[in-house]
Amino acid sequence: QVQFVESGGGLVQPGRSLRLSCAASGNTFSIDRMGWYRQVLGKSRELVRVMFSNGRTDYGDFVKGRFTVSRDNAKNTVYLQMNSLEPEDTAVYYCYAADTRPYWGQGTQVTVSS
Repeated sequence: QVQFVESGGGLVQPGRSLRLSCAASGNTFSIDRMGWYRQVLGKSRELVRVMFSNGRTDYGDFVKGRFTVSRDNAKNTVYLQMNSLEPEDTAVYYCYAADTRPYWGQGTQVTVSS
């Protein structure tokens, strides 16, 4: 089993930046990907950005170069740097990892509003 501690969500004005953190613990040795998904109210959960152990990243079309993922392997921590935030980015952001199965964090709310 894998557990997560997510942090960094909150209220931010449009155009500003925010960084989310997710520290993983437990059976992390076989994880080969970590990253973030999000769920906008009333919509399905969608991919934000995921980094694979081989360096490849997958990301949603809406990212447009605004969001980047980085990983500190020594700390088993993944970060999501979000720049140029828009009101449409308001959502619950979920930390994600996977080996032979997916693992999900509890989610952190990000609200973009003036």
